[in-house]
Amino acid sequence: MVALLKTISMKKIFSILIFLLMLSGSGCKDFLDVNTDPNNPLDVKEALLLSSSELAISRNLMSGNAAWICQNFMQMSALNQPNPQIGTYRLLHTDVDGDWSSVYSDELINLKIVIDKAEKNGNSYYAAIGKILTAFTLGTATDLWGDIPYSQALNGTGNLLPVYDKQEDIYTAIQSLLDDGIADIAKTSVKAPGADDYFYQGDMAQWQKVAYTLKARYAMHLTKAPGHTAVAQADLVLQFLASGMISNDDDLKMLYPGTADQANGWWTNFNPVSTSCMSSYFVDSLVARSDPRLPIIVKPAEDTGLYTGRVIGTDAGVLTTYSSPTDLYGGIGATNDIITYSEALFLKAEATLIKSGFAAAEPIYQDGIVAHMSKLGVAEADINAYLTTRGTLTADNALQRIMEEKNVANFLNIEIFTDWRRTGFPALTKVPGALSDIPRRLIYPQIEMIRNPQPQQTALITDRVWWDQE
Repeated sequence: MVALLKTISMKKIFSILIFLLMLSGSGCKDFLDVNTDPNNPLDVKEALLLSSSELAISRNLMSGNAAWICQNFMQMSALNQPNPQIGTYRLLHTDVDGDWSSVYSDELINLKIVIDKAEKNGNSYYAAIGKILTAFTLGTATDLWGDIPYSQALNGTGNLLPVYDKQEDIYTAIQSLLDDGIADIAKTSVKAPGADDYFYQGDMAQWQKVAYTLKARYAMHLTKAPGHTAVAQADLVLQFLASGMISNDDDLKMLYPGTADQANGWWTNFNPVSTSCMSSYFVDSLVARSDPRLPIIVKPAEDTGLYTGRVIGTDAGVLTTYSSPTDLYGGIGATNDIITYSEALFLKAEATLIKSGFAAAEPIYQDGIVAHMSKLGVAEADINAYLTTRGTLTADNALQRIMEEKNVANFLNIEIFTDWRRTGFPALTKVPGALSDIPRRLIYPQIEMIRNPQPQQTALITDRVWWDQE
């Protein structure tokens, strides 16, 4: 009996050993690999990285802290807090730490991975979108800070102290990236984006229009840059726009479902807890022109029912006596416009003004107004009445009028800060209690100054970037 039990036990042990060997040849390796975190995969597909990059561009770059700072500089929004504060041009290096980090960690590095993977896998459409969005992110960052790291900046631990590229070189890279993106669209792609592309759901014809419109935008930025002429840049702008956006349906925009975890960033910026409200400068300009967009863009003050902006630099008042953006722009589910058809029209109007004069620019300028008002649902009769009230362009007022209307159409868009620096319009004056002249850039972040010291970091808030010439 004992011998029989030993035989059975040996058979069980042998069976167990066979079973363990089978496990070791199949799923055991995965089961025992304790160094792999399934929630943090080392290899992420292009689709996932594209989605997260697009969300970061909309939320962190185009409605984040830096974008909000620029709205204060441009006297579109106001902070209802004691002075000094951002409205009176108090900016600390630590204030922009998060913005700088996001540009690199959430956007540029992820987009580089998208591009590298897409090119390796033959997914040219993903590569195209990655390059177009990289160009846009670079353009936004260099317009804010001037010289920035790029050529040595996206190599991970390969170079932790990248030099700063000159802004002129960044602009060359932007145009090259856009050209390469357009070329990739013409190729055959193994896989095509779909719902993972939050902007256009993989419609590459739309992405091509965006690329050409961006080429026009960044060409226009250089009308006063060293080594460039306004006429030559205007020629380029008109050339690029011929393949750019052609209707409001082409707008590059982020749609938000309107939940607390998926909210438009401007809802956060103008949340009562933030104490932000509308500036008197912008609200009063709409009131003075009897602009029919006023009630569509601006909410009346809660306490008075009046359209009242806060005068930046004065003593803080009661927040509910000031206006805020309507839900169309500042609601939790508001659409965040990134690049629009109306901007393309105002670019075309400005380029035509440079090339052919105010009379030739007039109908295009009006088209820009109509495009924006139509998108907002303004009645045709009100549009026509407004155009009549505004009058025609003249040699003296043409650039000012074009830029004033572009400023309204680009409400809350970071591009208005670049336009003001380029043209001087809309005309701004230094606010009461200002700590300096009106800022012309962001200063470099503290985290970057500590870990990667560079000579450019001595720049002041009032210093001009390379293309910003008088």
